[in-house]
Amino acid sequence: MFAKTIGLIAAPHTPMDASGDVRLERIDDQIDLLVRNALAGAFVCGTTGEGPSLTTSERMAVAQRWAEAAPEGFRVIVHVGHQSLRDSRDLAAHAAGCGAFAIGSMPPTFFRALGTDDLADYLARVAAAAPRLPFYYYHIPSMTGVHVPMRDLLAATALRAPNLAGMKFTHRDIADFTACLAIDDGRYDCLFGIDEMLLSAVAIGARGAVGTTYNFAAPLYGRLIDAFERGDIQTARACQQQSVRMVAIGKRYGPFTAVSKAMMRILGLDLGPVRPPLQTISDEQFDQLRRELSEMGFTKFCCK
Repeated sequence: MFAKTIGLIAAPHTPMDASGDVRLERIDDQIDLLVRNALAGAFVCGTTGEGPSLTTSERMAVAQRWAEAAPEGFRVIVHVGHQSLRDSRDLAAHAAGCGAFAIGSMPPTFFRALGTDDLADYLARVAAAAPRLPFYYYHIPSMTGVHVPMRDLLAATALRAPNLAGMKFTHRDIADFTACLAIDDGRYDCLFGIDEMLLSAVAIGARGAVGTTYNFAAPLYGRLIDAFERGDIQTARACQQQSVRMVAIGKRYGPFTAVSKAMMRILGLDLGPVRPPLQTISDEQFDQLRRELSEMGFTKFCCK
């Protein structure tokens, strides 16, 4: 049984220069910000980190920098999902070798597993490449198109992968998430992945979460969790409503992976552009986004 995650895990962006090359040295600044805002860790090279748009060697370099630069106790979970099983296994073995806390994987999205058992067989092959690391399935059907009940997948994968620790659950099916929390008296580390629904997950027992907006708005969510635990539901709801408004504003300017990178720039951490086919927002859009966020007090609730 692996130790469960308590607190927030950021899904960090991959820093790039103007030409789109990875800037590993900026990762140190990202870690400093996350540690200052009391994050429990980082889930690197996932959706927000544009993992599918990076080469395998770039992903290895990013994972290694995070693992080596993170302070003791900071959980670096490396996303190793890939269309190629061999590349996915190489990424998993590399993550183990460079000192990552855990690995996670989306399923392949072109040639897809035909059912729960086929997917569990595939995931077990990935997990076996780093047998001493906790393994998390990354459930994000809106991006992968893979829809299977997570309570069934956890059961099937556990039979094949002894290092299965849990999942990153980025889906709105709260009933399925609730069922996963209850398996074997809470055996699995179920990390909720929709920031603007965090209160719903906390209310049914979630202890850990992974999200994009935790990169810059962790203090807001910290207040949400603290308020809920004190029984101050009104304040917890108000914090969640601010989150919903913040995300809605951002989504008006394009894909949230690109817009959230611009939101980091508003806070003074310029992580560069996004890679095509995503499009970096224009200077005019950036100014408009900054004005809208300023009107709702963005910088006040994002920084301690």
